[in-house]
Amino acid sequence: MTDLDDLRSELDDFAQPAKKGGKSAFEERVIAGFEEIQRFVDQHGRAPQHGEDKDIFERIYAVRLDQIRTQEICRSIVLSIDHQGLLSGAELAHTATVMPMDDDELLAELEGVGVKSGLSELRHVRSTAEIQAAEEIAGREKCKDFDSFQPLFKKAKNELASGERQTRPFGKEVSVEIGNFFILSGQLVFVAEVGEKIRAPNGESDARLRVIYDNGTESNLLRRSLQRALYKDEAGRRVTDPDAGPLFSDTPEDDDIESGTIYVLRSLSDHPYVAEHRQLMHKIGVTGGKIDTRINNAENEATYLLAKVQVVASYKLFGINRTKLEYLFHRLFARAQLDLVIHDRFGHPVKPKEWFLVPLQVIDEAVRRIRDGSITDVTYDPKTASLVFVGKI
Repeated sequence: MTDLDDLRSELDDFAQPAKKGGKSAFEERVIAGFEEIQRFVDQHGRAPQHGEDKDIFERIYAVRLDQIRTQEICRSIVLSIDHQGLLSGAELAHTATVMPMDDDELLAELEGVGVKSGLSELRHVRSTAEIQAAEEIAGREKCKDFDSFQPLFKKAKNELASGERQTRPFGKEVSVEIGNFFILSGQLVFVAEVGEKIRAPNGESDARLRVIYDNGTESNLLRRSLQRALYKDEAGRRVTDPDAGPLFSDTPEDDDIESGTIYVLRSLSDHPYVAEHRQLMHKIGVTGGKIDTRINNAENEATYLLAKVQVVASYKLFGINRTKLEYLFHRLFARAQLDLVIHDRFGHPVKPKEWFLVPLQVIDEAVRRIRDGSITDVTYDPKTASLVFVGKI
């Protein structure tokens, strides 16, 4: 068997994973993509169309529909749910000019692999990093709490349509952070969580991400895998952030969305220094998920001082950029950042971040000042353990 045949065989196995009792992962992804098109039809009363005058998401749906129509395996998967007649009828005439896609190109569109070449142009050797990136991107599962993310996608799409957000090419210099939106293989993706930093085999820093896709799926992949996929995808784009309005609201307005929670933790460690300063020492972080989930393994993670923690305060966020808010807190209390080195489970020295020697009432005051916009008028004075007026900073 030739090298090309080997690759074709490998691709076939990858594209159609074994079923586990119900639908395969491949079938789930095809159905999810088709249902997204159906929602568009329900909303607009017509099939998505091509054309430079159409917005980016309608053009994406149009391409996806063409591909499903021309691939017999995809047509058979969605035929039973095609109550709108999208696979036949007048719209089908458009597909006569669409060239059938091979397996690799189909995966690029439906699974996010981002490969553009045909089988005759496949490289005979792929790096381990590229294979890992492709497998991680393709290894999606249904997002069980997608309802909490759907408003974020809707808001981002509206902001793209209005011009508040822009799409830009993804370059190697672009970072991937919590709260970022990207377009990968025609799908809008959202970085919901960023785990603790880990060391990659090549010695570089990496982190495990929770990435949500606008078709209701998610994947748990490494930051560098997502970066590689975006960089390899010729149509890969980063989505700019809109200008941030008020960071907080006591109650959400009709068009607001809850986008996260600030949490303040107190360590229950028996470390002598921690025990001595327990009432003053707090960890301030921001999460888009559940706090309990984030801290349920605290005693095994150096970032939590290898000890259980107590949640002493939390604040809901509406329609804000979590990363910018977290940076604002850390900049405000930078002079009071904890300078402590502990050893992890393997004996390696670790200097935890996000811990500050700041009284809880001062953190409460900082939240109030963020709400009313006066946070830019103060700075934190470690000597008096208070916020002091300095004018605009």
